[in-house]
Amino acid sequence: MKTEITELLNIEYPIIQGGMAWVADYHLAAAVSNAGGLGLIGSGGAPASWVKDQIREVKKLTDKPFGVNIMLMNPEADEIAKVIVEEKVPVVTTGAGNPAKYIKEAGVKVIPVVASCALAKMMERCGADAVVAEGTEAGGHIGEITTMSLVPQVVDAVNIPVIAAGGIADGRGFAAALMLGAKAVQMGTHFVATKECNVHENYKEKIIKAKDIDSKVTGRSTGHPVRVLRNQMSNEYIKKEQEGATLEELELLTLGGLRKAVVEGNVKEGSLMAGQIAGLVKKQYTCKELIEKVVTDYRDKYTVFCDKYCAWEDGTAAKKVVEAVFSDKSNK
Repeated sequence: MKTEITELLNIEYPIIQGGMAWVADYHLAAAVSNAGGLGLIGSGGAPASWVKDQIREVKKLTDKPFGVNIMLMNPEADEIAKVIVEEKVPVVTTGAGNPAKYIKEAGVKVIPVVASCALAKMMERCGADAVVAEGTEAGGHIGEITTMSLVPQVVDAVNIPVIAAGGIADGRGFAAALMLGAKAVQMGTHFVATKECNVHENYKEKIIKAKDIDSKVTGRSTGHPVRVLRNQMSNEYIKKEQEGATLEELELLTLGGLRKAVVEGNVKEGSLMAGQIAGLVKKQYTCKELIEKVVTDYRDKYTVFCDKYCAWEDGTAAKKVVEAVFSDKSNK
């Protein structure tokens, strides 16, 4: 399947795994890249030395393109950027800051995550190769605009490829994103629950058992909203927010929360970052199985749609449309 993003990044499928801190290590990144998507290492607040080790481990497991996500608030962001250039990492996604000074560094493809048209246009002016338009349905740190509203507006606002993120877990979401004008999707929550992901099994089980109403947003009062699966910590946090607790009091509740969830499996007090789409995650797949399922479901549902609504008199519309979508000249 070919889109502007598959050609830009030299990948088989326009599916990118989110660069989630504490979650997206070399095991997951390599598995996604080997399956035809783009795997990312999430640097989060880690030191540059850890990122270098992760990059070198990925290279042992795959010869396919992969990337690194840089959280620009990381005090070692500059050092991490140097490591990425030295190690010849082909793609970087960025969050929590302005990546302008890193863009076009040594030919690395730079793809910022944005939550508004204004930021997308600014990133385009800075020379970004593409942008990830992430809606508020996503897990972790979020903006306020939904994916359905944000993606088409960003597509109209910029002339670089747009990747849709937030609330995408299967072929239906994939198809919807492409119809909105995106050239790829980024998925996080569903990849957390894959077999290659090294998060604690308790975390995966919470995602798999989640219902549609089980995600909550903490931190709105601080200006730093974070979507998590509801648990003892999130309930207490929201209660304290409503009571007017200070920032210091709230930070004490979340201190080390992601590590508690990812490493220790503490699903009561940990920060279980996950998107609203968690309710659609029903089992653990390998990364290869998940990517193939998303693409196959997309292809099948697209065929059914065309058969039902787009057939010409000779009934060949669906076949021709699907062949076009999966040809080298499709979705440009």
